[in-house]
Amino acid sequence: MVLRSLLFNLAFYVNLVLWMVVCLPLIVLPRRALRPFMHAWAKSSIWLLRVVAGTRLEVRGAPERFDGPLLVAAKHQSLFETFALLHCFADPAFILKHELTRIPLFGWWITRIGMIAVRRDKGARALKDMGRDARVQAESGRQVLIFPEGTRRAPGDDPAYKVGVVLLYQEMGVPCLPVALNSGLYWPRRKWQRYPGTILVEFLEVLPAGLPRKEFLARLETAIETASDRLLVEAARAPHPPPLPETARKRLQAIGEAEAR
Repeated sequence: MVLRSLLFNLAFYVNLVLWMVVCLPLIVLPRRALRPFMHAWAKSSIWLLRVVAGTRLEVRGAPERFDGPLLVAAKHQSLFETFALLHCFADPAFILKHELTRIPLFGWWITRIGMIAVRRDKGARALKDMGRDARVQAESGRQVLIFPEGTRRAPGDDPAYKVGVVLLYQEMGVPCLPVALNSGLYWPRRKWQRYPGTILVEFLEVLPAGLPRKEFLARLETAIETASDRLLVEAARAPHPPPLPETARKRLQAIGEAEAR
């Protein structure tokens, strides 16, 4: 596992750099012309994870590819979903921190393909700008993806949903697709280990546009957390489960106690 993890990490970043360098002459093309290359890079990274680290991806509840204006709110446990979700959407625009745009090559590409960079140092102004930019992207038919907790959280950790996802929902005026996953069990945050097994990503029932903000947030959090708990239990009961972090063990214990009652 140690050797395969090291080899994958090396292959993953080499692959990323190669795609950015080889395709650099294409950066002058219209954004829509660059989408096939973005999808191809995402698929190549998923392939490397499976072949080198032995970690597979299983996607549930989704058509071949989502199209049309949509707000996507996904659980965020690792770096994995920042690229693995790309190929599931026809024309995705991720909400991301502005600091990433300053990285040479990488920053040029995420700017060119129309990701939405948020300057968190601007406070309330940042939220207003994010809502405006997301609305513009939705009006052009794109799918806007946000991680509603704002940062990666360990599997089983207590949820911490932010107001940004509510603001986007109100500004965009489109349905919202909740996404649950258990990627943090196999690609732990802030660690270099990659564990073999199957990462589960589940697209849940779409929430209609126009819900009151409190009802929307409550339904969104309930849907994502309930499904993520189920995926956590499924991974823990697999024939060869990955190592469970303390947060996951505590959550599994709480789920077991609730079931016993």
